[in-house]
Amino acid sequence: MRNAAEILIIRHGQTDWNAVKRLQGHSDIPLNETGLGQAQLLGRALGGEKFAAIISSDLLRALQTAEEIARWHGLPVLVDRSFRERSYGAFEGLIHDEIRFHFPGSYPAWLAVDPDHVLPGGPRPSETIRSLHERATRAICGLGRRYAGKKIALVTHYGIVKSAYRAAKKISLEERIKITVKNASVNRFLVFEDQIELLEWES
Repeated sequence: MRNAAEILIIRHGQTDWNAVKRLQGHSDIPLNETGLGQAQLLGRALGGEKFAAIISSDLLRALQTAEEIARWHGLPVLVDRSFRERSYGAFEGLIHDEIRFHFPGSYPAWLAVDPDHVLPGGPRPSETIRSLHERATRAICGLGRRYAGKKIALVTHYGIVKSAYRAAKKISLEERIKITVKNASVNRFLVFEDQIELLEWES
């Protein structure tokens, strides 16, 4: 695939909410001290890569991570809100036990990872797993076309990384999977003509 784009899909560094497993979604939470350190180490580790562009979700935790990478490459961070995390509606800001207590009707479907279950709305409308997956894969394939034959870094969120993995492995949304996507982890994909292929997974 000579004209494929190589896309490093990177999860942002740690936040205080990550540390206690509090759902963030579209909530704009900054990196904590650990996350800032992760981002700095990541920037140094990727300093030898030759990127045509560095792209980030517009949420602060991703932007802060992307900026640490960009400072090694003399490139601007290009912001694209298509790469935001899933919107969790009323679940945002809560941990599992709080979701189970406050939303007993919705909790089982959420736990079962029903791809079409609509979570209760909060300050922002919620997003289904299917709508997130479609948004993520459409945006990633768009980058593949735009940067054909080049290498780019994309700093984003767990849900986007999982969608890329699912697409690359051709796993149905109806099949429940559990994968580990560590903060500041780097996973490499090839994208060509709306096809996503996994090159390297950081477990």
